[in-house]
Amino acid sequence: MSGFPKLVPAFTARIAIHPPTFIAPTLRHVPFIPEVGTIVSEPSYPIQLNASILHGADFITTDPDGKHVRLEVQSLAKDKTTDGLIRFNYKGTVSLEGAAGKVLKGEPGAATTPFGEAFIHPVFQTGTRELAALQDKTFVGSGHFVLDEGEPVIVEYKISEVVA
Repeated sequence: MSGFPKLVPAFTARIAIHPPTFIAPTLRHVPFIPEVGTIVSEPSYPIQLNASILHGADFITTDPDGKHVRLEVQSLAKDKTTDGLIRFNYKGTVSLEGAAGKVLKGEPGAATTPFGEAFIHPVFQTGTRELAALQDKTFVGSGHFVLDEGEPVIVEYKISEVVA
C-alpha cells in the first residue's frame, strides 16, 4: 500500500446550528449559533487549538437526484489560548438516504446519527503565528448529528490531517 496517505487525528469540531431557512427549493441557509460551537485539538496533535466558533453559516445545496447535499461553510473562530482568529471553512457532502437525511429533512423520528454519512474537507486561515501551520496542511473530516431533547442540533466532526 505504498504511497497511500494516512490520517492523523487532529480536532473535534462541534457546531450548534439554528433551523434552516430555504432560499430556493434546493438551497437552504443554516446559521451557526454564535459562540456555542468549538474546535478542540486532540491531546496528541502538535498544534493545540481550543477555539470558540464566533459565527458562521452553511449553504446547503441538494443534488438533482435528491440523494446527497453539498455543504459550503464559512465561519470564524477564536482560539482561547492565543486570542487568534481563525477562518474555518469547509465543503462537504452528506447522504440523504440514511439517518442524516432524516435530520436534514426535519423528519419525525430523527435522532443522533452515526458517523459515515457526512464528510468534509476543512481549510484553516489565520494570521496568528502559533497557528499558522494549520494553513499548510490538508484535512478531512467525518461527521454526524447530535440530537438531544431541548438542545440545539449539534453537527460534530472528527477532523484528521492527511499525511504521507
